[in-house]
This record gives sequence, C-alpha cells and structure tokens, in this order.
Amino acid sequence: MWSRTKTTLLVGALSLVGVAGAQTPDLTVPNGFKVTVFAQGFEQPRFMAVAPNGDVFVSDPRAGTVTVLPDRDGNGQADGRTVFASGLNRPHGLAFHNGFLYVANTDGVVRLAYRSGDTRASGGPRTVVRLPPNGGHWTRTVEFGPDGRMYVSTGSTCNVCVEEDGRRAAVWVYDADGGNGKPYATGLRNAVGLEWYGGALYATNNGRDMLGDNIPPEGFYRTRAGGFYGWPYCYTTRAGQPQVWDKDFGQRSADVCKAATPAFALTTAHSAPLGLAFYHGKTFPQNYRGKMFAALHGSWNRSTRSGYKVVTVDPETGRVTDFLTGFLRGQTVLGRPVDLVVARDGSLLLTDDGEGRVYRIQYTGG
Repeated sequence: MWSRTKTTLLVGALSLVGVAGAQTPDLTVPNGFKVTVFAQGFEQPRFMAVAPNGDVFVSDPRAGTVTVLPDRDGNGQADGRTVFASGLNRPHGLAFHNGFLYVANTDGVVRLAYRSGDTRASGGPRTVVRLPPNGGHWTRTVEFGPDGRMYVSTGSTCNVCVEEDGRRAAVWVYDADGGNGKPYATGLRNAVGLEWYGGALYATNNGRDMLGDNIPPEGFYRTRAGGFYGWPYCYTTRAGQPQVWDKDFGQRSADVCKAATPAFALTTAHSAPLGLAFYHGKTFPQNYRGKMFAALHGSWNRSTRSGYKVVTVDPETGRVTDFLTGFLRGQTVLGRPVDLVVARDGSLLLTDDGEGRVYRIQYTGG
C-alpha cells in the first residue's frame, strides 16, 4: 500500500504562492511522486494529445485555440506556448493520425496538416465530419483505433430524454476522411473520455442528474461495436450487475435494461469523470502499468461536493482508488481536473480548466 504525501508546486524556482490570481492547492499523491506545473496561463485548457515528436498539444475551447507546449530541453517544464491554430469553434478532443492533427470542434471534426515538429499550422482546417453543435453537452471527443478508423463521441442535449439525432449520446465510427459513419456505442449520456487499451475502447460517462446526491453513480465503460449502455432508460448502480430502470420512463420494460451493458467500474455520483489515460510509460512503479487514470472534474449539483481529483481504475477488477487529491479544500474548489496524457518521458500530464494550468506528475522514487 502506497503512503500519501503532499507536494509543493513550483514553476522553475518560483513558488506559485504570490503569483497574481493564482491559488495553490496542496496536492496529495502517493509517496515517491512529485507534482509540478508544466504550463499555465490558459483560459480553459481541456484535452491534450502528444505529437509524434513528443510535443504536447492542448485545446482551449474558450479561446478557440490549439496550443503547442514543447519541452525540447527535457526539464519537465514547457519551453513556451505557441498557438498552432486559432479561430476554432470550441475545440476539445485532439488526435494525431497519418500526417494530420484532428480537432473535435463542437460542430464537427476538422483536420490540419501536421509535420513532426510543426508549432504552427501550415494551412487552415478542413472539415471531415459535421456534428450537431452545442446542446446540453457541447464537448466532442475524437480518438483513432487500431483499425485506423476515427471514433467520435457526442453528448446528449438533455438530462434524460429520447434524442431525435442518433449521433447524440453515442460514439460513432468513421473512416479517417469522415466517410462511412455509423453508430459504434449508444446509450452513453456524455462519454467525454475515450481511449483504446487491450483491443477495447474504454469510455468515461457522465450520468443523469436530479435523482439525489448518490444516484446514479458515475460509470466507466468497456465498449464494443453495437453495444448499448442504458441511457436514457437505465443506469448502473452496481458495477457489472444488471442496470436499473429509470423511473422517469414510467412502467418498467425489463427487456431494455437486460440489453444494456453495465459499467465495469463506478465512482461517486455527479463527480463528472472526463479524460482518461492508460499508463504505458516506464517511469512509474510496475503496479501502475496498464492502470487507467481518470480525471474527475467535480460536481455542480450535490449537497456535498464530490470529485475534483484523479483516480486510478483497475481494468481487471474495476477497483477505483484515489491517486491525486487536494483540488477540494473543505467545500472550496481550487482546481478542476479535465484530461490526462502520458508524456514521452513517462510523466503524466493533467489539465486543470479551473485555474488554467497543466500539471506534470512524475515518479522520483522513495
């Protein structure tokens, strides 16, 4: 069992204490880990992608930009920030594939030409998939599978309803050029995080609201082609067990819930799991290899706040364990975790759209 330790956040030799407008949470991580600030000063840093040469790309929906964060000297801190592309429509998900950077805007997926080492786009974005914009959930996520196809998630327009547009509350799969689109996984109210691991597409999901503090728990899903995951009719209350009929739909129809695949792991209701990353680096201890790390953005409609942390999820057992805490001090929010990626040096990067930062988590021993 790992003990826990608090870490002091530093920017180079400058402590964040005293930086204008900055709040410095005392972040707690397992013993031997260290958290530092990799970059800061963003309006709303959300999702990241690591370029083929190791540069880190970050979407900033509020600014309408995608920014490059190179660390060419390898000191664990971004050398600077360069806007790769601007004028985008609430960009969120990012993915590199076959000489392009794919950006999931709220109204569709675009791609920009990319050559290794580029820090500015050489041309404008080209739309490859059009999507229903905004709605109750405005973010879009893009991920490429081992089959070379593009997987795109779009959230629901509502808390609980039957959607008219089949692209909502679902993950769709397309060719890399946007052709031949079809549903891949349905019944996911808002699958913000997507990542392939061990031949399966894993997803985080934000469950419905207005059923009290603890119902339904938030879920982590192992999806498959043609799978149905319950929303809006059902939800998981016990990991791996049959789903429960949503009372908002009146008379129960057992067949619907029997056909719904439950979450394989659960965490606190309304904690809003967003980005996820499976650890494939070589610098963390062995027991972290192949574990899912997930960012819990935090609740907005709970009498006692939940989330505001990073957890690990064991894909075999479904066990969920706190990894990084400290963004919540009592009921005061000091940051809101969003996304995680494994950097080329084996560290784990984390965006915080509450304070506009990117953190770096590395194992230093001990």
